[in-house]
Order: sequence, then C-alpha cells, then structure tokens
Amino acid sequence: MAKVLMVLTGADSLTLADGTTHPTGYWAEEVVASHRVLRAAGHEVDLATPGGVRPTVDEISLDERGGVEKSAGEEFRAYLDSLADQLGKPLTLADVRADDYDAVYIPGGHGPMEDLARDRDLGRLVADTDRGGKIVAALCHGPAALLSATGEDGAFTFAGRKLTVFTDEEERQGGLKEAAPYFTESRLRDLGAIVEGGPAWASKVVVDGNLITGQNPQSSVDTAQQVVDALKARSAA
Repeated sequence: MAKVLMVLTGADSLTLADGTTHPTGYWAEEVVASHRVLRAAGHEVDLATPGGVRPTVDEISLDERGGVEKSAGEEFRAYLDSLADQLGKPLTLADVRADDYDAVYIPGGHGPMEDLARDRDLGRLVADTDRGGKIVAALCHGPAALLSATGEDGAFTFAGRKLTVFTDEEERQGGLKEAAPYFTESRLRDLGAIVEGGPAWASKVVVDGNLITGQNPQSSVDTAQQVVDALKARSAA
C-alpha cells in the first residue's frame, strides 16, 4: 500500500479579471472519481489544504449547471459525505513532508487558480516530491498548482516537462471565458512547460516520468489509474 496526499484548494471564490469574485471550490467528480480509484487499488489517501481549512465543493459540479446529471450529483455528494471526517479536518499543507508520501495528487475546479497557484508550502512540497522522483499528479485546473513550484533562482520547476491541463479552448467554451483571471494553459506555456492538449472534453492523460497530468473532468478516472499503475511499477522495481 502506498500513501497518497490529495491536495485540495481551500478557496471558495476566484478573483476574476475585472476584480469581482466568482464562487468556486474543488470539482466534485474529480475528487470523488480519483479518490475512489486510488482507494480501490488499496492505497491510503490523506487530504490536505492550505492552512488546514475545510475545502468547499463547487456547487455547480453537483448539478446540471456543471453538466452533471442529477443521479451523478447525488452519487458525488454521497461519496463526499463518506469523507466528512477527512474533509472536516484536512491536514495543513505547511505541516506535510514529501518524505511521508509516495505521490501528491491535485484535483481541479477553479479554486487552485486562486490559492494553490501561489502557495509557498505547496510549491515546496511539489518541488521536493519531484526532486525525490516521486509521483506528482494534477488534473484539469489542478496543474495551476504547479505554478507554485519555483527554484531558488525563480525558474519554474516544471519548465521543459510535458503535461496537459484544462485547455484555453475548454476555458473559452465551458469555463469562465474571458472573465478568467488568466488562462492556465497559456500561463504554463509561458513558463516553459510543454503543454499537450487533446480534443476538448475528451479524456487525455500525459505522463512525463514521475509527472502525471489529466486534461479535464473526463480524464479523472484515467489520470488516477495512471497513478495507480505508476505506483505499482515503482513497488515492483
């Protein structure tokens, strides 16, 4: 059994391009589907947030506003209810050490753009995890959290690495459009990441060594399964 740290956004709102705020949080399906796959494989999954705050689920990820059928929304809510103890008292990112985990997994929702993208504790954790050759995984808007990882010289830790993320096209089609404070794909490209986007709203996972990323909510199960496969390969090595 491996230990996986799932890092959730602690933000419940996103500051838009015009300075106003938009309700947000973590995307239910990405947390539920990923957590379910990891646990089904027998792995221990801890939850952590900045400051140890209780994370907020983005309510539109539970109903038709987010393209979620009623039955699916009810299933997601029931699964999240089963995690009530962990969600109510997540670990504090500042207290977490990379040495204690085999993988760090970051689901999306727009929340990571607000807090995780500039969280110094997460930046340290992700950089240490990557430096140790352990798995760094991020899904949908979760790769925005990778923006927090920079070296002492200010260089982006994941410059030159292949990854995927919720694309600019998807943001314009079904996201916040031009109201977004920034486009995550473009920001990662500008910092030197090699972004490989697939068709909008289709599952795509990119694996670059120990870095595993998924493009959108449709990629949740496949991303988590790639992490499971990578953990299995490492335990067999």
